[in-house]
Amino acid sequence: MVTDTSTKVGMICEMVDLTGHGGTTINAYVARPTGAGPFPSMVLIHHAPGWDEWYFEATRRFAQHGYASICPNLYARAGHGTPEEVGAIVRTAGGVADDQVVGDLEAAVKWARAQPGSNGKVGIFGTCSGGRHAFLVAARLGTQIDAMVECWSGGIVQAELTPARPVSPHTLSAQVTAPILGLFGNDDRNPTPEQVDEHEAELKRQGNNYEFYRYDGAPHGFFYYDRAAYRQEQAVDGWKKIWEFLPKHLG
Repeated sequence: MVTDTSTKVGMICEMVDLTGHGGTTINAYVARPTGAGPFPSMVLIHHAPGWDEWYFEATRRFAQHGYASICPNLYARAGHGTPEEVGAIVRTAGGVADDQVVGDLEAAVKWARAQPGSNGKVGIFGTCSGGRHAFLVAARLGTQIDAMVECWSGGIVQAELTPARPVSPHTLSAQVTAPILGLFGNDDRNPTPEQVDEHEAELKRQGNNYEFYRYDGAPHGFFYYDRAAYRQEQAVDGWKKIWEFLPKHLG
């Protein structure tokens, strides 16, 4: 049941602990509608700058639209500090390995589906590196993911492979069973419009169920209202696309 967004709904917000990759305890921010449900779930995958206020607000935004939502802290192992401080620590260390991120997100997906108010459907949402990670999770978990929203997925087409990032996510399209909504800016440099073309060509080749929307005048991060990259018109339309897409696949 997705709540009618024409009326305000109450919500409960809290921090929870998850057993992530390798048995490590990580924290996560949860926002869910009040009431018994059942509600579809969303797992939000934060961007490279970190587990920050924009993602806390986005988690609440999904809850306001009727989704029981969880945003795990993928930088939990890097210590305490502001998102900027912790993000800098992670970048200095070379980032977070794909296997670790996917393991943490798998724990969040399982947690979401196991909640008593769940309708059994789980979607994922990510921006920047979070969009890249969303694609990796969808490929790893297959039918456990019911819908995916990827926004300007930096590194989705990856030329240089490393031990921490051993595969270009777009090459895993055949393993993704979830319907995909992709939102991209034509002024982005990561991914470039040409890389989005390559990403889309592989989805077509594999027969994936996807919708891509590309926005003129939109750079990387055009949803981020607290940054110079924000583009109001494109962001408003992008959110509209999200609210139209998710009910079709999550119930």
